[in-house]
Amino acid sequence: MKAVLLTAGEGTRMRPLTLTRPKTMIQVGGKPILQYNIEALRDAGIKDIIMVVGYKKEVIEDYFGDGSLFGVNLAYVTQEERLGTAHAINYVMDEIDSAFVVLNGDIIVDSILIRKLVAKFEANVASSVLMLTEVEDPSSFGVVEIEEDRIKNIVEKPAPGEAPSNLINAGIYLFDKFIFDAIKKTEKSERGEYEITDSLKIQMSEDKVILGLKSDSKWIDIGRPWDLLNVNEHFIAEMEEKIEGEIEEGVTIHGPIVLGKNSIIRSGTYIFGPIYVGEGCDIGPNSYLRKCSYIGNNVNVGNAVEIKNSIIMDGTNVNHLSYVGDSVIGANCNIAAGTNIANLRFDNQNVKMNIKGEICDCGVRKLGSIFGDNVKTGINSSFNPGVKVGINSAIGSGTIIYKDIPSNTLVLVKQEHKVVKDNK
Repeated sequence: MKAVLLTAGEGTRMRPLTLTRPKTMIQVGGKPILQYNIEALRDAGIKDIIMVVGYKKEVIEDYFGDGSLFGVNLAYVTQEERLGTAHAINYVMDEIDSAFVVLNGDIIVDSILIRKLVAKFEANVASSVLMLTEVEDPSSFGVVEIEEDRIKNIVEKPAPGEAPSNLINAGIYLFDKFIFDAIKKTEKSERGEYEITDSLKIQMSEDKVILGLKSDSKWIDIGRPWDLLNVNEHFIAEMEEKIEGEIEEGVTIHGPIVLGKNSIIRSGTYIFGPIYVGEGCDIGPNSYLRKCSYIGNNVNVGNAVEIKNSIIMDGTNVNHLSYVGDSVIGANCNIAAGTNIANLRFDNQNVKMNIKGEICDCGVRKLGSIFGDNVKTGINSSFNPGVKVGINSAIGSGTIIYKDIPSNTLVLVKQEHKVVKDNK
């Protein structure tokens, strides 16, 4: 059996992180999101994988290559124009001659779940099997109407209180090859896309058997920036300790850590694990790394820096006397001395963030900032909770940032000085 991984989109809700990479290539817990799904398919016994790529496809292809380093066989198909899930799946029609698994690339699944999906398909006479998961509020999803385990209808984003159930389509499928016949008959939706749920409805109208399998294994959807911290915490909490770098005398460690090759943790540093530190890093002296923080490769963390539950991407410097709380900091940033990235609102309410022009309640009290790649901060600059800073932007010394900063922007603060001569 083959598998298809859908990873052609940008992930606009993740901007500015996705201005330089596809969403599925953001690293959490030491790996790109996409790698978790490739490994799950491999561990479920599926090694022939077709990746439907598009936006910044070279980032994906350069990292994974032919898949041999990951124990799989990878092929790539380019979706030139992103017109929906059914449109993406149709690109692999010539590569498929039997049943196949389809995963959205930004949903992390467990190999056990994939095995159960295959077993469900093989034990029944079905055209398609959908993985389902239960949520409290299904109004933002495709909600299934189900009798026993047979799906009778799929309702896209029902009004509150009108959903036929709390079971939603999880974006994990197993199709027989005749799904392509339904895709050919699928028309554009109101969103201007070819929806796979519409293709499934066509199969239902033709009395094809569409089954649902409720997920009881690990299934993680990554939709908004703060989800990255939750996923990162999940995987770092599961990791096994591995120390390949150097730890100087006088370092205090509580809990497990991963420390990559050619990395050093200097004297006086206090670590409250679990913590991930990549290769070629220089930490301390006298720094404080708090649990579930992820430090990428070639990161420098200076004297008396505190990092709490954050993701620091490759090549970034966090200089002395700085604080980074519950934040995602892109690659090759320079966080100047005395920078404070706050994670708690003054009124103690949930943090809010602007996502595609809409102010969203993030549902958490503690959330810092999201920095794109190549951001520079000046000394003693401060960032309020929930702000985003675009790629290649620079924030001047002493600046307080309380709203989002676009990419390629320089922000300076102008001060007036009163000079008193002969002050006594």
